Amino acid sequence: MIASFGMYDWTQTQAAHDRLWALTRAALRAEGLEAPGALTRDRPLWDIWTDPALVLGQTCGLPFRTGLHDRVTLVGTPDYGLEGAEPGHYYSLLVARRDDDRPLAALVRGTLALNGFDSQSGWAAAQNLIGPRGLEFRRFLTTGAHRESAAAVARGRADLASVDAVTWRLIRSHMPQVASALRVVERTEPTPGLPFIAATGRDGAATARAAETAIAALAAEDRATLGLAGFVRIPLADYLAVPTPSAPPQAAEVC
Repeated sequence: MIASFGMYDWTQTQAAHDRLWALTRAALRAEGLEAPGALTRDRPLWDIWTDPALVLGQTCGLPFRTGLHDRVTLVGTPDYGLEGAEPGHYYSLLVARRDDDRPLAALVRGTLALNGFDSQSGWAAAQNLIGPRGLEFRRFLTTGAHRESAAAVARGRADLASVDAVTWRLIRSHMPQVASALRVVERTEPTPGLPFIAATGRDGAATARAAETAIAALAAEDRATLGLAGFVRIPLADYLAVPTPSAPPQAAEVC
């Protein structure tokens, strides 16, 4: 059996995530479900998400709707209490250097730093924002993580990054030098947040009750560290309704 809260599991949040898992594990066992003693942190995310022994994990909206939704059990969605979004929803912030006052239409012609083309917040949300305006990204710097995308912009390696609002909150708390070098250019439309999932065949309803119980029981300090405000159940159809833009063709200029 394995479990993971890998999406926002920074060094600074690991202890709080461990305490959240302890509460979740106890709640799962109270529901009559087996659960591992500790979180898994030493495996690639995709391996975790598709492991038939997954008791509870967290994934991104884009891979969930394009490759996972019919291979896993949707449990529910943690609510990170973001201003301007319904419970359980989130959005991205497009950030540029503070000393770069170009408008979005000009920044788009530069280099976009992104964690990967399989990211809802780093790629799909940004492209869905600019596409209807007749704009497109053409130059890219793939960083592998939102925090690295923000740092790349701050250091002048890229012109723009699309960073989800929960990560931006973590950057502001734990990477103040990076945050202070950046400005928010625009915000994307909210979409369903990063869902909790379990392996196919798991009891999704009981797992959801356990996750909800654990989040409600989490100490206020840990809730603040993780930014958690609650737990909601968002229908699968809402996830599948989010548009998925195509990744750039191989011929696109990639930095």
